[in-house]
Amino acid sequence: MSTPVERLRALNEPLTKFRFLVTLAPADVYLPPAQALLLPAVAAGAFQEVTGMGAQLEVVTYAEGGRNDSVHRLPLRHSWNPITLKRGVVRDRLLWSWYDAGLHDSLGARRDGAVIMLDEAGRPAKSWIFHGGLAAKWSGPDLHAEQNAVAIESLEIAHEGLTAVL
Repeated sequence: MSTPVERLRALNEPLTKFRFLVTLAPADVYLPPAQALLLPAVAAGAFQEVTGMGAQLEVVTYAEGGRNDSVHRLPLRHSWNPITLKRGVVRDRLLWSWYDAGLHDSLGARRDGAVIMLDEAGRPAKSWIFHGGLAAKWSGPDLHAEQNAVAIESLEIAHEGLTAVL
């Protein structure tokens, strides 16, 4: 058992970014620690890279008449960046099946999911849940006969919001 000082120090240390999971079951972020250790066996996939987790607030400037020293900055609308998952091509059809489902029934293809960062012991340390995700773009591997490299596929997820889970 660690002391309160050690736990506080651990909370303020930056997390490494090379250990993470992606799952299409957002409730996985709430699993008790013993069960969370089993997540790598049931996660949606082993991904090399997750990018695009972010958002921006569009701001419009408004110059008030008679006020020459500054302008007002007013919020206009909020938007979420698409999340991109990249991994080596594997034989399971998880990413392709989700994308293909959206081609036939876009409303029924919405999924919630989670990106979970793990600590050194493999326990969830920080998580984000994406809401109403659509598999918006699938990219297959670039094939080159002269290169001996891992074939990479990617999936871009358009979503309606992220929730950070502690």
